[in-house]
Amino acid sequence: MAAPEERPEETREETPAGLPECPSAEGSGLLPPELRAWMVLLAATGAVEQRLRAVVKERLDVSHDEFLILCLLAEHPREGLRMTRVAELLGRPKTRLTYQVACLQHAGLVVRRSACGDKRGVEVALTEKARGLLREASGTLAETAAGALAHVMGPEQRAAVLGLVPGLHEADPA
Repeated sequence: MAAPEERPEETREETPAGLPECPSAEGSGLLPPELRAWMVLLAATGAVEQRLRAVVKERLDVSHDEFLILCLLAEHPREGLRMTRVAELLGRPKTRLTYQVACLQHAGLVVRRSACGDKRGVEVALTEKARGLLREASGTLAETAAGALAHVMGPEQRAAVLGLVPGLHEADPA
């Protein structure tokens, strides 16, 4: 049996076992920098979504898509948003959004009302129940998101994203 080949210590962080390396924003492949950056963002987004799904279901008892609606509404605490704007921001068809909002309304997490001055427009806003659930779960959700980003991104990408995700420097990449 041959002895394992000795390798000099690598100076960069290793990719966790079984995972391909995240696309590099500074790679020398065929893609221009804008597309490489987009690929890094897609990998990061996918990792966060994958890890958040179970936590969101456990802590809030909603689907990931419903969670995204709650997050959008959380950024507009009192006034709510028009349904057309929510659909636009999430890139979802209005019919799918109507179903998801109905599920959230049935769970007591959102209210729907006519838009002020426009009988055809519908606004949706968080209920106090939803605000409380989001407050209670926010720490766990933030740690989950930061951990997923740290797991997928290399040190250079983490440094670039640090301004958007303040807890990223403390996150455990495991």
